[in-house]
Amino acid sequence: MLMAMTTDLVRQILDGEDGVLYFPNSGLFENGLKIDNVMVTIPGTTFEIYWYGFLIALGMALAMIYAFTRVKKFGLEPDRFTDTVLAGFIGGIIGARAYYVIFSLDKYITDDGTFDIVEALSIRDGGLAIYGGVIGALLFGLVVAKIRKVKIGTLLDLAGMGFLIGQCIGRWGNFFNEEAYGSMTTLPWGMTSKKIINELYFFYYPENVTIVTNRAREMIAHPCFLYESLWCLVGFIALHFYSKHRKFDGELFLLYIGWYGLGRFWIEGLRTDSLYLINNDTIQLKISQLVAGTCVIFALMILVYMYITVKKRGKLLYCDSEESREMLRLYEQSRLDSKRKRGKHANDEVDEHILAEDDASEEDGDEVSDEASGNVSDNASDEAQPDSEADSGDALSEEASDDEAGKQKSCDDGSSDDKVTG
Repeated sequence: MLMAMTTDLVRQILDGEDGVLYFPNSGLFENGLKIDNVMVTIPGTTFEIYWYGFLIALGMALAMIYAFTRVKKFGLEPDRFTDTVLAGFIGGIIGARAYYVIFSLDKYITDDGTFDIVEALSIRDGGLAIYGGVIGALLFGLVVAKIRKVKIGTLLDLAGMGFLIGQCIGRWGNFFNEEAYGSMTTLPWGMTSKKIINELYFFYYPENVTIVTNRAREMIAHPCFLYESLWCLVGFIALHFYSKHRKFDGELFLLYIGWYGLGRFWIEGLRTDSLYLINNDTIQLKISQLVAGTCVIFALMILVYMYITVKKRGKLLYCDSEESREMLRLYEQSRLDSKRKRGKHANDEVDEHILAEDDASEEDGDEVSDEASGNVSDNASDEAQPDSEADSGDALSEEASDDEAGKQKSCDDGSSDDKVTG
């Protein structure tokens, strides 16, 4: 049977210090769990690094690392991809804050009616909207992708999985800020604190001037940040393993917005601190639920259309194209030339060893080329053999077909070599 929050515990919480979380329904942390939203203060200064900002940055960094490990398997050139990611990173921060401020303008209007620009730009205490971040990252990233000639659908596939990583980690910043919680619950993982009781109580009983202790016993909230973090984790794992079976560029991104939108629509329904488009006695329309529902419907419609198209035409993947293979070949050649150039001026034994291998490879290639030239010359002086030539042509055709099939397989199963050579 679940434990109830007693009146003594309510008084203990309300009279106690800020930043202490309790889980009364579980029996854990009977004296509370002390949390601090400040991660560290830089020694010798008053500058503080908040858990919220750190976890947002950590999530973005892990998302970028994951994307870079798979970028060539998706057929994209890493340098161009890097440019779009950096642009998306900047756009994500700008978009997330702008989205939140736009729909919370009353928080940034001072008593004299002016807009507090300094407070609006301060993000260390929270105030980043996920949908705004996704929109901003896409806008900035897609503009740079267009300039750098990066395949949009493939880029979005990697971005979708990266978003899930970032959101899974970043949501824990809400834990340290004691925010993104939901309505009342009797579930074992329900949480409460001084801040939660004060905010949740007046959400349910706005007519009360002071808190009534008996009513406050009910103020145990859903940890919505945890639900969303776990939802994103499950989505990422599913898409990661499904990615080698993808059928067209952009499929993973559509699955991402559909999966995330479905979960967000449900989770947002539990929250009491939502941003509203309309909020009055007649209509209450939460912005995030509207966006989430739209994303689910949009994703489903496009996925159905594309699956029908793929069934008729076969897989449509950029990594199978000659353009992608040639671009990666040139990229690897450029890297090899750069290594050789640096190696000529290095005293490092490892660099000399690498150069020796490269030079040996070139000499072997020259010998093979000379031998091949001699064979061609000898054959030219002989009488033509129609049957032999036909057999040779058939063999070459079969080898080319096998080679192409191998490339197709390596792209589909995601097991292509990191180094592409011409």
